[in-house]
Amino acid sequence: MIVEPLTAKDPYDLPGPLLTELTGLYASNVEFQQLSGDFPEPDRIRPEQVAAALADELAHPDAEVLLARSEGRLVALAITLAHHPDPADPDPWLGLLMVHADAHRAGFGRRLARYVEDSFRSRDRAGLRLAVLENNPRAFAFWTALGYEEIARRPDRVHGRPCVVLRKAL
Repeated sequence: MIVEPLTAKDPYDLPGPLLTELTGLYASNVEFQQLSGDFPEPDRIRPEQVAAALADELAHPDAEVLLARSEGRLVALAITLAHHPDPADPDPWLGLLMVHADAHRAGFGRRLARYVEDSFRSRDRAGLRLAVLENNPRAFAFWTALGYEEIARRPDRVHGRPCVVLRKAL
């Protein structure tokens, strides 16, 4: 698996083939999209919606989008935030880790999570946080199996959805 950052400054300027791949990745995860409510029609996600979602993420100066490929195919993405908007929060955050549905249970999610952890560890960061929607027990099981521990329950900052905040010491 090869991981590379998304280098486009403006997701609306992504090359067509890449935006098509990204749209396919988001659209393949219908169950997650239904749980999150991020897209109004989870079974009909359009490229311009994905570009807008990525633009919202990249509007934060400390955000990074990582693309994971295997055999040339986009299999996963991760969105990280080096510094949380709350100055009292010392840890970086993993805002999203999504694996293409065709590649679920192939180890790409674990490997990409490890890549993100190693990246922040190499920058002397003490821990990594993420939030899991309370209505997503599969994600909760995935992250706790990787050693993340619950530290809080609170609504997410953007939509107010109930979340479990997890942390892993690095």
